[in-house]
Order: sequence, then structure tokens, then C-alpha cells
Amino acid sequence: MSPTTLRCTLDGPVATITLARPDKMNAFNATMHAELREALDACERDDSVRVVVLTGEGRAFSSGQDLTVNLERDGQGRVDLGPTLERDYNPLVLKLSHYPKPTIAALNGPAVGASMNIALACDIVLAARSSYLQEAFARIALIPDAGGTWILPRLIGPKLALALMLSAEPVPADEAQRMGLVYRVFDDASFAVDVAAFAAKLAAGPGLAYRLTKQAVAQSLSNDLEAQLALEARLQSQAGSSYDFAEGVAAFKEKRPPRFQGR
Repeated sequence: MSPTTLRCTLDGPVATITLARPDKMNAFNATMHAELREALDACERDDSVRVVVLTGEGRAFSSGQDLTVNLERDGQGRVDLGPTLERDYNPLVLKLSHYPKPTIAALNGPAVGASMNIALACDIVLAARSSYLQEAFARIALIPDAGGTWILPRLIGPKLALALMLSAEPVPADEAQRMGLVYRVFDDASFAVDVAAFAAKLAAGPGLAYRLTKQAVAQSLSNDLEAQLALEARLQSQAGSSYDFAEGVAAFKEKRPPRFQGR
């Protein structure tokens, strides 16, 4: 059955998943969560896909959780948001964090609330100049979720992270780039073309080395230096015995572009 809340397209080795509830500013509901996890699983299984781009349709990346749906309640009738996080957001953030292929969050517009943290769970964030990120939770008396309290302090430090969370102020794309939350900012008029070019260039790279690099960086968050050096040695042994390394060296010697195969 075709998804109803998003669109999936393939352009060579680049898969683009577009959140497609523009009338709701691509707000997340349970159906979108399920369909997004399914789409990510399909891209992971497809060996022809080397890079996955996540973006939004219309004027927003996403406004976060859809607050117009009936929220879950506990046995006493009180709103209980915990089950929604455990069923929908936590599995998605974990999937993105452990995803074996490079992921790009392409912010065509605002990324607000949980969607900001979903974007930050991707490997690379690209942003249209008019877009912004916003930890908007405090505006409705909630705490940041979808991994926000874990991801953001590690990216910009606890003090600045708290300032963004407690003030709930939007962070324009250019400022987000200066903070280190966004890798590149492109003009709105050329955003789609620039993202496609960036993703295509990344997809032409060494897929196995990408996977091993992602693994090394993820484990560095809990390793001490000695453990990380040992990990690098093990992973470099895998990379050094790969087809792509042999091809990269051959291409360097022959002064030609390498033709990586991801193995």
C-alpha cells in the first residue's frame, strides 16, 4: 500500500523521503511515524540506495507533533504523552542514530519541536536560508523530547542548549550554521537543486567507509581515548582491506576520479 503521509522518490543512488502533510505543516502523527520507519527500512534494504534525504513538502520541514489528534490518556483521564514517545518518536530517533547509510535532513522550511530533534538525529543538516530551528516545547509547558535533551547539549554544550530550550526562540538558518547545528545554508531559490547536487556527490563516495566512520563517531561518545584508538585500529583494518580503498589508491595514482562501490 502506498504511503499517505509522505512521498518516496529515487534519483539514482539517492532516496528522498518527503513529509507530505503540507496542510498540517507536515506535523507528525502515528501514521506518518509508521510510514517513515517503513520507508527507512526499505531504503536500508535496497543496496542501490547510498544516501537518504529527509525533507518536507510546502513551506515547512515539520511543525513537530500534531496536537490536533486525540492525545493518549491514562486510567484517570489525564493526558499521557509517554506512550506516544515510546511507540513513535524513540524508535525513529534510534533508527536514525544507528542508520548504516548517510542521512541528510534538508530543511526546506521551519523545523519546530520534535522535528528539530529528528533533523539533528540525521548525519548532516542542510537548510534553506529562510528556514529556522526551534525547541518550542516550553511554549506549551513541555520538555524537549525526541532525543533533544541528549543530542543538543552534545552539539552546542549544555548552557547554550538550555538557553534554546528555555527561551523556545527560533534559530535562523544562518545562526544555526554558526552554532554548528547546520552544515550548509543554501538560497531558497536554488535549495532543491543544491541539496540534490550535495546528495549525489555524497552518494558517489565510499559507502563502507561512511558506515565505519558513523560507527566510530557514535562509539566515541562513550569511549575513552584508549578505547577509541583501539576501535579506530579495528575499523581501519576493515576499511583497508576493502575494494574501495584499493580503488581509491589506484585512482590517486592514475590521477582519475575513483569509482567506489561501497564494499
